[in-house]
Amino acid sequence: MSAITPWPVVAGVDGSASARAAVGWAAREARLRDLPLRLVAAVPWTSFRPVGWPPPGQGHGREVVMRRAAEHLDAARVIAERTLPADRVAVEIRGGGPAEVLRDESASAQVVVVGNRGLGSVTGLLAGSVSQALAASAVCPVVVHRGVATPAGTVVVGVDGSPDGELALGYAFGQARLRGAALVAVRARGEEVVEPVDAAVPDPATVEKQEAAALDDVLDLWRPRYPDVAVHPRLVSDRAASVLVGESGGARLVVVGSRGHRALAAMVLGSVSRATVHRAHCPVAVVRGTARRPR
Repeated sequence: MSAITPWPVVAGVDGSASARAAVGWAAREARLRDLPLRLVAAVPWTSFRPVGWPPPGQGHGREVVMRRAAEHLDAARVIAERTLPADRVAVEIRGGGPAEVLRDESASAQVVVVGNRGLGSVTGLLAGSVSQALAASAVCPVVVHRGVATPAGTVVVGVDGSPDGELALGYAFGQARLRGAALVAVRARGEEVVEPVDAAVPDPATVEKQEAAALDDVLDLWRPRYPDVAVHPRLVSDRAASVLVGESGGARLVVVGSRGHRALAAMVLGSVSRATVHRAHCPVAVVRGTARRPR
């Protein structure tokens, strides 16, 4: 590692099975990128200095919460140190809501990794509120760990021409090179609305040829930077989320932009990224337009 400590991989810890899996993924990512790993547990309090006497039981409640968070971090550290040396792993308990704390952490992280559902979730299908809120607002890429990554699988990325999509494409190329994986670049036309400009009906074969050429043009901007990455463009007439979820079954990672062209709110995931985070069979990386390009 360099003399200047690089920004770390950050993993959120809450004691859930999903978070433990996320810690393992984060440790492997830190090893691949030669980065430190920072494990963070968020609790309502990190200290207490009451004025006067606290309400009955309040001090004990805080003590229990802090002790539990420390236990969760100890267990997470054990997982991380199966992959990384002990001096590459740091832990901290921070006060505040999990989404708020991890959003703050994202300002000085290479990537933030979270489980797809915490201890309060009731279903394995839907991503938890923390992972969704974080993916929609973090400053760096966010990986929502779900499913099982296929060891020899591809990296899959959605290509839609939006600013977030461009960042996601660059991040996906970097991840594919890092893992020695092929990159599947998916461009789906099933959700587009074409406004008629005249009575002429476009020839489907011509339109498909133009779309394929446009996809190749976008990919050609990145191929010279990553000549060792095998790229497989896929132009499909289907909903983007459905295609990305289908491809995720044989992938190591799926990468999406936080918002497509139609997203209206900066703090809300777009429909494609939200559906992919909900339903993918492997970890999903969400990249926002405000995200820094990975170092």
